[in-house]
Amino acid sequence: MDHMRVIKQLSFGGPEVLEVAEADRPSPAPGEVLVRVHATGINPADWKVRAGHVQWFGEPPFVLGHEFSGVVDEIGEGGSGFRPGDEVFGWVTPPRGSHADYVLVPETSIAAKPTTLDHVHAAALGIAGLTAYQTLVNIAQVQPGQRVLVHAAAGGVGHFAVQIAKARGAYVIGTARTAKHAFLRELGADELIDYTTADFTSLRDVDVVIDTISKEYGPRSLRTLKRGGILIDVVGVGVDRTAVTEQAQANGVRFLEYYLEPTPADLAGFADLVDRAGVRPSVEETLPLTEAAKAHELSESGRVRGKIVLVP
Repeated sequence: MDHMRVIKQLSFGGPEVLEVAEADRPSPAPGEVLVRVHATGINPADWKVRAGHVQWFGEPPFVLGHEFSGVVDEIGEGGSGFRPGDEVFGWVTPPRGSHADYVLVPETSIAAKPTTLDHVHAAALGIAGLTAYQTLVNIAQVQPGQRVLVHAAAGGVGHFAVQIAKARGAYVIGTARTAKHAFLRELGADELIDYTTADFTSLRDVDVVIDTISKEYGPRSLRTLKRGGILIDVVGVGVDRTAVTEQAQANGVRFLEYYLEPTPADLAGFADLVDRAGVRPSVEETLPLTEAAKAHELSESGRVRGKIVLVP
């Protein structure tokens, strides 16, 4: 097949700017791999880029999509890590995104797919899952017995963070609406707070806070941390964090703005944790690739539990 379908946008705007288009199937250069996409995840970053709220990739046209799972179709000259037919997962950045039949990626941006997951669930790992993994394992280095607070615990990053923190022996506290508490207890949460009816700032002696909301949650969360604790903001864009940084220093705690930087070692390490500890993505909706606009609407609503995945 010399051609492929892509979900393209020619301008910033609402979900209606997304269109199914045809493109030439690319060929991998040295160090690159062409992957036939079996599933691709939807993240809040996708609709924020689509709408022009963040302009990380310049002006359209571009193809959105950051995370995917699929099968290696072709490798560039000199490639040694993978072979055609290998099942892999990974990440990519627009304008050459993963909302397509094929995606061209550097060999360093993929890893072997976890053996315990199918492609639909593996496609949900590359952004939200790796964000939770890097913040809790690499940065916070969570230890058994520590207290970890996860905001929006039923969301994309949140539901991974609950499982990873629990797998490392932590006492896990999550904020979420009451309707999502049963789901989070199944994932291992020890304590849950409905942020619509209770104030989480009454918590004390928290070692790590994973903030997936930002805004006022940052300064409020500082009150919960013990000295030496850390607040990690994974949103990446939004309000000025100067005041949060200053208050954190005054409180004797750390504040960090996290930005995803996938590495082959972390992708492989996360895949290993998934297989060993039974970490599972919650996929609430699986839609055809051609219904990307509907997927964006659902994601933008902010009420999705877990992840949305597109399939060819």
